[in-house]
Amino acid sequence: MQRRVFSRSLLAAGTTAIAATSGLTLTPALAQRVGPKEGVDFVRLPKPAPVESPAGQIEVVEFFAYSCIHCFNFEPAFEQWIQQKPSHVTVRRMPVAFSPAFVPMQRLYFALESMNLVDRLHAKVFQAIHVDRLPLTTPPAIVDWVAKQGVDRAAFTEAYNSGPTGDKAQSAVQLQDAYGVEGTPALGIAGRYYLPGQGPRTLVVANALIAELRKG
Repeated sequence: MQRRVFSRSLLAAGTTAIAATSGLTLTPALAQRVGPKEGVDFVRLPKPAPVESPAGQIEVVEFFAYSCIHCFNFEPAFEQWIQQKPSHVTVRRMPVAFSPAFVPMQRLYFALESMNLVDRLHAKVFQAIHVDRLPLTTPPAIVDWVAKQGVDRAAFTEAYNSGPTGDKAQSAVQLQDAYGVEGTPALGIAGRYYLPGQGPRTLVVANALIAELRKG
Protein backbone atom coordinates (compact mmCIF):
# COMPACT_ATOMS: atom_id res chain seq x y z
CA MET A 1 0.00 0.00 0.00
CA GLN A 2 1.35 3.41 -0.95
CA ARG A 3 2.21 6.11 1.57
CA ARG A 4 -0.47 8.49 0.25
CA VAL A 5 -3.14 5.79 0.53
CA PHE A 6 -2.09 5.05 4.09
CA SER A 7 -2.54 8.67 5.08
CA ARG A 8 -6.17 8.56 3.93
CA SER A 9 -7.19 5.13 5.13
CA LEU A 10 -5.10 4.00 8.08
CA LEU A 11 -8.14 2.50 9.76
CA ALA A 12 -9.94 1.32 6.64
CA ALA A 13 -8.23 -2.03 6.10
CA GLY A 14 -10.61 -4.58 7.52
CA THR A 15 -11.74 -7.07 4.91
CA THR A 16 -10.89 -10.74 5.08
CA ALA A 17 -8.06 -11.68 2.74
CA ILE A 18 -6.57 -14.96 1.63
CA ALA A 19 -2.96 -15.02 0.50
CA ALA A 20 -2.59 -16.14 -3.09
CA THR A 21 1.02 -17.19 -2.69
CA SER A 22 0.78 -20.56 -0.98
CA GLY A 23 1.58 -22.54 -4.13
CA LEU A 24 4.74 -20.64 -5.06
CA THR A 25 8.05 -22.44 -4.71
CA LEU A 26 10.83 -19.90 -4.47
CA THR A 27 13.76 -22.01 -5.67
CA PRO A 28 17.23 -20.60 -6.45
CA ALA A 29 16.91 -21.86 -10.03
CA LEU A 30 13.67 -19.91 -10.47
CA ALA A 31 15.28 -16.83 -8.96
CA GLN A 32 18.15 -17.00 -11.43
CA ARG A 33 15.75 -17.21 -14.39
CA VAL A 34 13.79 -14.13 -13.35
CA GLY A 35 16.38 -11.61 -14.48
CA PRO A 36 15.04 -8.69 -12.39
CA LYS A 37 15.28 -5.31 -14.09
CA GLU A 38 16.70 -2.30 -12.32
CA GLY A 39 14.20 0.52 -12.21
CA VAL A 40 11.33 -1.91 -12.72
CA ASP A 41 11.70 -4.70 -10.17
CA PHE A 42 14.13 -2.97 -7.84
CA VAL A 43 15.95 0.29 -7.18
CA ARG A 44 19.66 0.54 -6.55
CA LEU A 45 20.17 2.95 -3.67
CA PRO A 46 22.31 6.00 -4.51
CA LYS A 47 23.69 5.85 -0.97
CA PRO A 48 24.00 2.60 1.02
CA ALA A 49 21.56 2.17 3.88
CA PRO A 50 22.89 0.97 7.25
CA VAL A 51 22.89 -2.76 7.97
CA GLU A 52 23.25 -4.69 11.22
CA SER A 53 24.23 -8.09 9.84
CA PRO A 54 27.81 -9.27 10.38
CA ALA A 55 30.27 -9.69 7.54
CA GLY A 56 29.40 -12.61 5.30
CA GLN A 57 25.67 -12.22 5.90
CA ILE A 58 23.16 -10.65 3.51
CA GLU A 59 20.54 -8.64 5.37
CA VAL A 60 16.93 -8.55 4.20
CA VAL A 61 14.63 -5.97 5.79
CA GLU A 62 10.87 -6.30 5.49
CA PHE A 63 9.08 -2.96 5.72
CA PHE A 64 5.48 -3.47 6.81
CA ALA A 65 2.53 -1.93 8.61
CA TYR A 66 0.01 -3.92 10.60
CA SER A 67 -2.80 -1.84 9.09
CA CYS A 68 -1.75 -2.70 5.52
CA ILE A 69 -3.96 -5.33 3.86
CA HIS A 70 -1.20 -6.11 1.37
CA CYS A 71 1.20 -6.84 4.25
CA PHE A 72 -1.40 -9.19 5.71
CA ASN A 73 -1.61 -10.99 2.36
CA PHE A 74 2.18 -11.09 2.01
CA GLU A 75 2.91 -12.39 5.51
CA PRO A 76 2.32 -16.15 4.93
CA ALA A 77 4.60 -16.20 1.87
CA PHE A 78 7.26 -14.17 3.66
CA GLU A 79 7.15 -16.44 6.70
CA GLN A 80 7.55 -19.48 4.45
CA TRP A 81 10.47 -17.78 2.72
CA ILE A 82 12.11 -17.12 6.09
CA GLN A 83 11.86 -20.81 6.95
CA GLN A 84 13.53 -21.74 3.63
CA LYS A 85 16.16 -19.00 3.35
CA PRO A 86 19.87 -19.85 3.16
CA SER A 87 21.94 -19.60 6.33
CA HIS A 88 23.88 -16.62 4.92
CA VAL A 89 20.70 -14.50 4.88
CA THR A 90 19.47 -12.65 7.96
CA VAL A 91 16.04 -11.05 8.25
CA ARG A 92 14.77 -8.02 10.11
CA ARG A 93 11.16 -6.87 10.22
CA MET A 94 10.74 -3.11 10.30
CA PRO A 95 7.35 -1.45 10.96
CA VAL A 96 7.00 1.80 9.04
CA ALA A 97 5.62 5.15 10.18
CA PHE A 98 4.39 7.37 7.38
CA SER A 99 2.74 9.63 9.97
CA PRO A 100 2.47 9.86 13.79
CA ALA A 101 -0.66 7.68 13.61
CA PHE A 102 1.58 4.68 12.85
CA VAL A 103 3.72 5.02 15.97
CA PRO A 104 1.45 2.99 18.32
CA MET A 105 1.65 0.02 15.94
CA GLN A 106 5.40 0.46 15.64
CA ARG A 107 5.68 0.31 19.41
CA LEU A 108 3.44 -2.76 19.43
CA TYR A 109 5.86 -4.66 17.22
CA PHE A 110 9.00 -3.61 19.06
CA ALA A 111 7.44 -4.37 22.45
CA LEU A 112 6.54 -7.85 21.21
CA GLU A 113 10.08 -8.24 19.90
CA SER A 114 11.61 -7.21 23.23
CA MET A 115 9.46 -9.81 25.01
CA ASN A 116 10.23 -12.58 22.49
CA LEU A 117 6.58 -12.70 21.47
CA VAL A 118 6.87 -12.07 17.73
CA ASP A 119 6.61 -15.74 16.77
CA ARG A 120 3.55 -16.11 18.97
CA LEU A 121 1.63 -12.91 18.25
CA HIS A 122 2.88 -11.19 15.07
CA ALA A 123 0.51 -13.03 12.73
CA LYS A 124 -2.29 -12.72 15.26
CA VAL A 125 -2.03 -8.93 15.17
CA PHE A 126 -2.66 -9.00 11.43
CA GLN A 127 -5.56 -11.39 12.00
CA ALA A 128 -7.08 -9.16 14.68
CA ILE A 129 -6.98 -6.09 12.43
CA HIS A 130 -7.94 -7.54 9.06
CA VAL A 131 -10.24 -10.41 9.99
CA ASP A 132 -11.62 -9.50 13.41
CA ARG A 133 -11.60 -5.80 12.42
CA LEU A 134 -10.21 -4.58 15.71
CA PRO A 135 -8.79 -1.04 15.61
CA LEU A 136 -5.43 -1.75 17.23
CA THR A 137 -4.16 1.75 16.55
CA THR A 138 -4.10 3.33 20.02
CA PRO A 139 -2.15 2.36 23.14
CA PRO A 140 -5.23 1.43 25.23
CA ALA A 141 -6.65 -0.82 22.51
CA ILE A 142 -3.27 -2.43 21.94
CA VAL A 143 -2.59 -3.10 25.62
CA ASP A 144 -6.09 -4.54 26.13
CA TRP A 145 -5.72 -6.87 23.16
CA VAL A 146 -2.26 -8.09 24.15
CA ALA A 147 -3.46 -8.76 27.70
CA LYS A 148 -6.31 -10.87 26.27
CA GLN A 149 -3.65 -13.01 24.57
CA GLY A 150 -2.41 -14.10 27.98
CA VAL A 151 0.48 -11.63 28.22
CA ASP A 152 1.10 -9.90 31.55
CA ARG A 153 -0.46 -6.45 31.18
CA ALA A 154 2.04 -4.65 33.40
CA ALA A 155 5.08 -6.23 31.74
CA PHE A 156 3.82 -5.43 28.26
CA THR A 157 2.86 -1.86 29.20
CA GLU A 158 6.35 -1.30 30.57
CA ALA A 159 7.94 -2.68 27.39
CA TYR A 160 5.57 -0.68 25.19
CA ASN A 161 6.32 2.62 26.93
CA SER A 162 10.03 2.02 27.43
CA GLY A 163 12.78 4.23 26.08
CA PRO A 164 14.39 1.43 24.04
CA THR A 165 11.08 0.77 22.29
CA GLY A 166 10.80 4.44 21.39
CA ASP A 167 14.40 4.46 20.18
CA LYS A 168 13.72 1.48 17.92
CA ALA A 169 10.67 3.21 16.47
CA GLN A 170 12.76 6.26 15.63
CA SER A 171 15.49 4.11 14.11
CA ALA A 172 12.87 2.33 12.00
CA VAL A 173 11.80 5.66 10.49
CA GLN A 174 15.41 6.53 9.76
CA LEU A 175 15.91 3.19 8.00
CA GLN A 176 12.70 3.51 5.96
CA ASP A 177 13.90 6.96 4.86
CA ALA A 178 17.35 5.59 3.99
CA TYR A 179 15.72 3.02 1.71
CA GLY A 180 13.21 5.54 0.34
CA VAL A 181 10.22 3.42 1.30
CA GLU A 182 7.02 4.71 -0.29
CA GLY A 183 4.71 1.76 0.29
CA THR A 184 4.37 -1.61 1.97
CA PRO A 185 5.16 -4.41 1.93
CA ALA A 186 8.63 -3.73 0.61
CA LEU A 187 12.07 -5.26 1.04
CA GLY A 188 15.50 -3.80 1.52
CA ILE A 189 18.43 -5.97 0.47
CA ALA A 190 21.93 -5.60 1.97
CA GLY A 191 21.60 -1.84 2.26
CA ARG A 192 21.89 -1.65 -1.52
CA TYR A 193 18.54 -2.46 -3.11
CA TYR A 194 14.94 -1.46 -2.52
CA LEU A 195 12.17 -3.78 -3.74
CA PRO A 196 8.65 -2.36 -3.87
CA GLY A 197 5.88 -4.85 -3.22
CA GLN A 198 5.04 -7.03 -6.23
CA GLY A 199 3.15 -9.84 -4.53
CA PRO A 200 4.91 -13.22 -4.62
CA ARG A 201 7.30 -11.94 -7.29
CA THR A 202 8.89 -9.73 -4.64
CA LEU A 203 10.49 -12.79 -3.07
CA VAL A 204 11.58 -14.22 -6.40
CA VAL A 205 13.33 -10.94 -7.21
CA ALA A 206 14.85 -10.93 -3.74
CA ASN A 207 16.26 -14.41 -4.31
CA ALA A 208 17.78 -13.32 -7.60
CA LEU A 209 19.47 -10.28 -6.05
CA ILE A 210 20.70 -12.32 -3.09
CA ALA A 211 22.22 -14.83 -5.53
CA GLU A 212 24.01 -12.01 -7.34
CA LEU A 213 25.32 -10.56 -4.09
CA ARG A 214 26.53 -13.99 -3.06
CA LYS A 215 28.63 -14.22 -6.20
CA GLY A 216 30.47 -11.13 -5.01
